[in-house]
Parts: sequence; C-alpha cells; structure tokens
Amino acid sequence: MTKNSYPFDQKVVLVTGGGSGMGRAIAQAFLDNNAAVAVVGRRLEALEETLAAYPQERTLAIAKDISEPQAAAQIVATILERFGRLDVAVSNAGVYAGGDIIDLNKKNWEQLRSINVDAFFYLAQAAFPALQEVGGTLIATSSVSGLNGDWGQAAYNATKHAVSGFVRSLALDWGAKGVRVNAIAPAFTITDMTVNLASSPEQLTPFINRIPLGRPGYPEDIAPAVLFLASPDAAYITGVVLPVDGGTSASTGQPHVV
Repeated sequence: MTKNSYPFDQKVVLVTGGGSGMGRAIAQAFLDNNAAVAVVGRRLEALEETLAAYPQERTLAIAKDISEPQAAAQIVATILERFGRLDVAVSNAGVYAGGDIIDLNKKNWEQLRSINVDAFFYLAQAAFPALQEVGGTLIATSSVSGLNGDWGQAAYNATKHAVSGFVRSLALDWGAKGVRVNAIAPAFTITDMTVNLASSPEQLTPFINRIPLGRPGYPEDIAPAVLFLASPDAAYITGVVLPVDGGTSASTGQPHVV
C-alpha cells in the first residue's frame, strides 16, 4: 500500500473507525510496516476483517461506541494493558449528513457532533498522557470541508472545522510536552459512505470536475499521508491540516471552463 517503509517496529497504533474505508487502509498500512495496531469501531466482525491477515500478537479489535464519554478512556486502558504503550492515535471515525440546516433534525446534528467532534475530544483527553510518555503523535481525519465551505452541508462542515481547530490549538498546547498533533484533509474519497455517489457517471462527474488530478481519492491514497505524519520524517511537523485531495483545495471555486 505504501511505497516507503517506516520504522514502526515496536510501535503501538490506535485507529478509530478501523472497520472499513480509510480507517481500514490506515490500520493495514501501519501493520504492513510492522506496528502493533488496535482498531476501534462498532462492528466487531468488520474490525476482525481488517486484521485477519496479520499476526494476532500485533492486533487488537475493540468494539466500542466512541461517541460515549467513557469509551475512549476504556479503549486506551485496554491498549496499555495489552501492549504496554501507545505511540500513535488516529482519530478517523466520522459520519456525514448533508442538507439545508432547516431540514436537519436534532438527531442528525447530535450524531454528527457526537462522532465527528465529541469522540475526538474524548480520545485526545484519554490518549495524550500515554502519548506524552513516549513522545507520540495524534493524527485526525478532518476534511477539505474543514478548510472552507460547501453547498448544502453546513452542519457537517462545522464539525470538520472543529476538528481542524482542535488540531491546531492542541499542537500549541502539547508541542512542548513532546506530542505532535496533525490532521489530514481528504476530499471526495470512495468509501462505504460515498460509494452510492460514485455509482453513476452523472453523479460522479461534478466531483471529478473539481479535482485537478481527474479522479476521486481512494483509501489507499490517504493512508500513506498518515504514515508519513506519524513517522520520524515528520518529526518537525505539528499543527498541520494536510490536504490529501488531488488538488481540490487549490481551486478558488471558479468553474472549470474548457
């Protein structure tokens, strides 16, 4: 999955949302580079599928609802009990809901907030002491929707802007304590959450028209950026929200006129 290899031997990695899509690709990329990886999500079967091809002594599946306030502390405690340390925490789990703000109900908003924002908050609180002990790093999955605005998805964008803001400010607070904090910002990426939009050229074309590289992203495009940010090669990088977007965020928003 990655062209480079990184020295993650003896390192322990936590990936939320590890049962599919970007989370699965990220977890497997760390495993391919010899890390021990704990994946977290609601569906144990999906988590076990992510880990199935790898040695059991380097894998751990934790079925938890990460939006629950106590879940993150329990997850970190389980990882420390099993592996003795935590070097990298990847806050990747996320959900999407679009539509005009007057059409979104309380349930839509609470789900967006609880998974996209609250779960990040709880994970950071729980993971930072363990990361500080080893000079570790926290990496979040934000979005290009956390950098600018989009039509018809104000609530979703608000949650991703919150993640981007958290990352920048936490990097200031924790840099002197030895913990680096960064995020990746994908654009349109083919995952279980978006596969229906990619099911026909008519639906996919408007997204492709915004991407200079001329194709959607795939989880395998995202994982190498996370590995880089977690690696010693990024030792002097913190507080960054890195677009991994095929050039989407390079545009001013003007239409592509051929």
